[in-house]
Amino acid sequence: MEMHQVRYFIAAARSLSFTRAAEQCHVSQPALTAALKKLEADLGGPLFHREHNRLRLTELGRRMEPLLTEMLERADAARSAAESLRLLRQSPVRVGVMPTLGPVRLARFLSDFERAHPGIEVAIREGRPVELTAALEADESDAAILNPLDVPAEACRIEPLYTERYVVLLPPGHPLRERAALTLRDLSRQPYVDRLACEMRERVVAACGDLGVELYARYRSEREDWVQAMVAADLGFAFMPEHSITHPGTIQRALSDPAVERTIALATMPGRPHSPAVAAFIQAARRHRWLG
Repeated sequence: MEMHQVRYFIAAARSLSFTRAAEQCHVSQPALTAALKKLEADLGGPLFHREHNRLRLTELGRRMEPLLTEMLERADAARSAAESLRLLRQSPVRVGVMPTLGPVRLARFLSDFERAHPGIEVAIREGRPVELTAALEADESDAAILNPLDVPAEACRIEPLYTERYVVLLPPGHPLRERAALTLRDLSRQPYVDRLACEMRERVVAACGDLGVELYARYRSEREDWVQAMVAADLGFAFMPEHSITHPGTIQRALSDPAVERTIALATMPGRPHSPAVAAFIQAARRHRWLG
């Protein structure tokens, strides 16, 4: 039994006409009837009664119709699944991320995504929000995970993923380590490590200025790992997003008065068609429990 024979039989059983079945299957009528005769030989009996210009299913035909219909549907489903997998594997999903994004949560999401969609490749590019937005507009990225604070509302579609606090990162021996929470005034004139890549840096500095808090950075870096290493080496404190901290030799304390938060969001281009792989990535990001 071959699948084209099954397809011809289903078409003939539904139309009760070899002529219409042949038209639906885009084959000649002699080819269709020859295939059905072979199917009848395989099944051991006739499937149709021929009455003048009309067909009628035999008892064997009536019993075979639901079984062969299910077989055809399963074959079509298998073919569709195989095609979807082929399309998913065609090209990597291009994702932009901020350098200040916590790698642990992103890695957990990618691990979950890999388990749900094995075989899809993901290419990560790093950049500041304005650079990531420009890459989206130029179709150099498919999606971006960023802080949309300075992203124009009309530039791209923004979907919040989670919100996180800014905390004070301290070396283990810092004199303020015993406090559960720290205000900006508590930190005035304390040795400070400046995170140059922070997208909220100017706002934090402005808040310090409004409160008369004096910050002088003896050390500066655009790299998050270097900033954390310098804090661990007792060169000063730093302001950090709570989920970006990875260095085990540091401690964190809540920042209050004022409390500072940022939103991490998924950015895509509205109206742009997505490949199956990109669509799967976007759906997974929307459904993922980022803070779970």
